[in-house]
Amino acid sequence: MTARAADRARYDRATAHLDAPLAVVDLEAFDANADDLVRRAGGKPVRVASKSVRCRALLERVLARPGFAGIMSYTLAESLWLARGGFEDVLCAYPSADRAGFAELCADPKLAAAVTVTVDDPAQLRLIEEARGGGRETVRVCAELDTSLRLLGGRVRVGARRSPLHSPGQLAELARAVAGRPGFRLVGVMAYEGHVAGVGDAVAGKPLKSRAVRLMQAAARRELAARRAAAVREVREAAPHLEFVNGGGTGSVQHTAAEEAVTEVAAGSGLFAPRLFDDYTSFRARPAALFAQPVVRRPGVGVVTVLGGGYPASGAPGRDRLPQPYLPEGLRYDPMEGAGEVQTPLLGSAADDLLIGDRVWFRHAKAGELCERFAALHLVEGDRVTGTVPTYRGEGMTFL
Repeated sequence: MTARAADRARYDRATAHLDAPLAVVDLEAFDANADDLVRRAGGKPVRVASKSVRCRALLERVLARPGFAGIMSYTLAESLWLARGGFEDVLCAYPSADRAGFAELCADPKLAAAVTVTVDDPAQLRLIEEARGGGRETVRVCAELDTSLRLLGGRVRVGARRSPLHSPGQLAELARAVAGRPGFRLVGVMAYEGHVAGVGDAVAGKPLKSRAVRLMQAAARRELAARRAAAVREVREAAPHLEFVNGGGTGSVQHTAAEEAVTEVAAGSGLFAPRLFDDYTSFRARPAALFAQPVVRRPGVGVVTVLGGGYPASGAPGRDRLPQPYLPEGLRYDPMEGAGEVQTPLLGSAADDLLIGDRVWFRHAKAGELCERFAALHLVEGDRVTGTVPTYRGEGMTFL
């Protein structure tokens, strides 16, 4: 029996008393992935990206482990909810226009002490000021540096379109703007290199593309390390008591942590190890989060149909955004139908061994987006479900 076949048998036994569709997290794999992130961080704390987990119980579990500190959240409403629930260090890593949320933040000492908001434009500071109402609390601010690699005088850009602040001088100018405004305190700098941390460099069957990605990432790391260090030096002149410099992501933890200017790294997807994180040379994580769909039809030889399954991931549309039929091995999508809203046909010789009511196990292409489809995660240890915990959705919280 292969390792994957053994996992299938284990998951089937563990969830035999449950009806599919359902989602599980293999705690042994989850904990092993957490340990590997800490090892790769080389002594610097790992801030957990909540968008890749979206389950308070699992956020608590990983933050209880040595080497992890703080949450990187994705909306202001989520940040406030987490802080109200007892999380004491929440970095909202994306600018917000949530006026009601800012009014609440500025009026509550506990929330203002726990939540840091990200800005990259003085207009965002003005929006917060206008939303204050009578709130007098000081707002903790993190300034974001654009990490994109720019070539040929800026005519070629590699990297996500995030902050408009690319040069150290631009970031320092914003730092001075924050320092000069009453009611704000600059406490952090963030620089997320998604083109390094979130792009696989060992894509199966594409050796030339993989080599090109590795060359690009090596150049991007060198350029960013120098620019980030210079930016932090200039920002510290305006904010000498800067608390953190955040960088990295699951795919670049060890590289980013090696930079002297960086004080912490962010990671989240590496805990669940979704399919898009299979294509890296620098690390190997164990699939920890899976979902099962039941077989409801057998249309013919070599074909079964499962209920639902059309859970594409965000990003540029493509086949790599679809969930992966993972267990049993040897199933694939019908190219004419793909992953369906209500039903999904799957092809392959493995289909002939599946009966009505059997389940097919899938891996989502990305991490936390899986939790927007399920109200609960069943926690598997060995061949038993030892707990069931709600996702954000299961707690009635849908932040995006």
